[in-house]
Amino acid sequence: MKLKSILALAFILAFVQVQAQQLAKPDTLKTSGGPLVIQPITHGTLALTYKAKTIYVDPYGGADLFKGLPKPDLILITDIHPDHLDTATLAALETEKVRMVVPRAVAELLPEKYQQQLVILDNGGQSIQQGINIMALPMYNLPDTADARHPKGRGNGYVLQIGDKRVYISGDTEGIPEMRRLENIDVAFVSMNLPYTMDVDQAADAVLEFQPKVVYPYHYRGQNGFSDVEKFKQLVGAKNKGIEVRLKDWYPNK
Repeated sequence: MKLKSILALAFILAFVQVQAQQLAKPDTLKTSGGPLVIQPITHGTLALTYKAKTIYVDPYGGADLFKGLPKPDLILITDIHPDHLDTATLAALETEKVRMVVPRAVAELLPEKYQQQLVILDNGGQSIQQGINIMALPMYNLPDTADARHPKGRGNGYVLQIGDKRVYISGDTEGIPEMRRLENIDVAFVSMNLPYTMDVDQAADAVLEFQPKVVYPYHYRGQNGFSDVEKFKQLVGAKNKGIEVRLKDWYPNK
């Protein structure tokens, strides 16, 4: 690695680790365009830093969790529920002129001051922001009924092309056909919490079908506590040892 790249990576990691120590340790993934730093924050919230640009996904939980992190250059929001669309946290962060990629239902609920910053994507839509291609995917419950907590078409999962890596962020979904048909996913963030998304058995079954190289269980606090992510790891590992399951503590304030 060239000295310039080494210094850039050291700067990013140092900046990330100045944050409050309660956050999980960040991971770094090599890409064709340089390092991608993956920072779990809480529940369904994470930060991705690439080429000195930082993406916040579903910023939630209060501004204190983001202290020491680079300010966002891009924000992705998946759904209207308050653990994804947290207007109080947005208001407390530095978001002036920051593009926000959102589903239409989220755009309708955001305050007027953000409207000029929005990039609205329906399921299947694409946009290039900060040099990253973003594709919006469906996220929904099964069966897909009118009274489902997450009806098809309201929220977005996302696939990001970052350098030569494809990153999938599931949002609140079950193991839907659109997830199972994914190909060439390098990193996946997959939700698993009842009764809002799915149990670890369904999540493992879906992951085994689309076979990401690395998968992070996230969004795993449910109505009756935390999902058994160790069991998820065992289920995946028993059938495909080529899928790396990375377990992180997504609940620093539990």
